[in-house]
Amino acid sequence: MFATGIENSYPKVGSRRVDQMAKCGHYERWSQDFDLVEALGIHFLRYGPPIHTTWLGDGRYDWSFADTTMRDLHRRNIVPIVDLCHFGVPDWIGDFQNPDFGPLFARYAREFAARFPWVQLYTPVNEMFICAMFSAKYGWWNEALTTDRGFVTALKNLVKANVLSMKCILEERPDAIFIQSESSEYFHAEDPSAIKPAEIFNSLRFLSLDLNYGRRVDSEMFEYLMDNGMAREDYQFFLDNRFKQHCIMGNDYYITNEHRVAADGESRAAGEVFGYDGITWQYYDRYRLPVMHTETNMTDNAEGTAAVDWLWKQWASVLRVRNDGVPITGFTWYSLTDQIDWDSALRHDNGNVNAVGLYDLDRNIRPVGAAYRDLIQDWADVLPMQSVCLVVPVVRPQEYDEGFAVRRRDTLRNWRARRAPPAAAVATAAEMSPSGRGSDAP
Repeated sequence: MFATGIENSYPKVGSRRVDQMAKCGHYERWSQDFDLVEALGIHFLRYGPPIHTTWLGDGRYDWSFADTTMRDLHRRNIVPIVDLCHFGVPDWIGDFQNPDFGPLFARYAREFAARFPWVQLYTPVNEMFICAMFSAKYGWWNEALTTDRGFVTALKNLVKANVLSMKCILEERPDAIFIQSESSEYFHAEDPSAIKPAEIFNSLRFLSLDLNYGRRVDSEMFEYLMDNGMAREDYQFFLDNRFKQHCIMGNDYYITNEHRVAADGESRAAGEVFGYDGITWQYYDRYRLPVMHTETNMTDNAEGTAAVDWLWKQWASVLRVRNDGVPITGFTWYSLTDQIDWDSALRHDNGNVNAVGLYDLDRNIRPVGAAYRDLIQDWADVLPMQSVCLVVPVVRPQEYDEGFAVRRRDTLRNWRARRAPPAAAVATAAEMSPSGRGSDAP
């Protein structure tokens, strides 16, 4: 699956909403943007409606923009990987410290899945680890906290929202596939005195996916979670609600994903040391899931060579891990167009154009766009023929009502019904829950 994405971050920075779709002109030029996707020969698009203008309250929605754009994607037979929450929440939710976020978001996800039943691929909550770090550990976005307790609370609520939404989406679309885009990080000790803080960071980086996939965390991280506000019943929720079998692990990798850690715990960018292939093996060894390279880019230089060279290097890394035995299912250059102010992680409203897109903001193709188009043409038919046992069972939008797709959904729906607990057990679980709704009820 060769993909790109339309950047749809919308965190709050203080009282200011930073909406990349607005800054980059997508609301006015969405049809042209979809034309550009087709012109590159791309059939998979990371895309999602802006949550802050779509989800107006519990049970209240404005689907107008989503209806228009999703209808056009269906017409074009482009497969969306739907990104429902990308670094922000509507004002009425508050922020990621709100314990009601998870159940409320799950209902939003269910409503989306019911409204657009032909959508199969989802990233319910994008980069949960990064969102929790930037919002509640670094103090940059949303709740702007700088505490371990704030971080744990945000992470717990983000991952719970992701898990509950997977459950709800599967009830609407039993053959849904979740491509969990998450930043793949590594922290290098700068000297022997920095080994311990680097080890802690290297344990923290796995927390979001450990919880998401129902994997027991390491003992040190268990103590960290318990010491910073996670209740045992919260932890048990993640062990009891596992949807790993429906997932592809999305690994995002940029040149900023590796860090040098000092003895006092401060870190700075290390550049590319292990690279995508080395770090992806660490994640694959831990979770043993099919992998997709779900984000990368590079700020281009005046000659237009820096991004092209990075594309070649990332693709070489993908081929290397694939040839060494990792089941790689796709690759993504993110995003379709240049972005604005990501050089300050969206914290400052400088209007700086970041030349990272396949196209610039005037929708002129960049050299990396032409290179990616050629790469897709060269490799699109080769890889599936070499890995027929790893082909993802994707149903294209216009195949939704085809007999084979209907039969598969019916088979999976019946299978899930057979695995459901008896009604008496469900009632008992609901009675034991403090809310009376059950520990995993959306």
